[in-house]
Amino acid sequence: QVQLVESGGGSVQPGGSLRLSCSASRSIFRFNAIGWYRQAPGKQRELVATFTSEGRTNYADSVKGRFTISRDVAKNTVDLQMNSLKPEDTAVYYCHSYEEVGPVERVVPRHYWGQGTQVTVSS
Repeated sequence: QVQLVESGGGSVQPGGSLRLSCSASRSIFRFNAIGWYRQAPGKQRELVATFTSEGRTNYADSVKGRFTISRDVAKNTVDLQMNSLKPEDTAVYYCHSYEEVGPVERVVPRHYWGQGTQVTVSS
């Protein structure tokens, strides 16, 4: 069973910065994708930023230019540097990974989630 453990959440004023870290229990190269999602109160969970297994990055339009996802393959960690934070960034942030297992003719998708870490942006 894969375990994802987040750290680094907290409270910050608008315009401030936070850095989230996700530690995976095994090599992050084995995942088809790994990254961050968030869920604000009353809203659906949404993608924030992810890495594909080829090393490509995807960002939500709302965070482009402010957030940066990075990875350390030796430590099996994926970090999210969040700058110029806005009140609308307030949410629980979840580390997520995805893999496809089994033979090509019978691929089984698997999603893994961390426990979540709260980020609050408020003056």
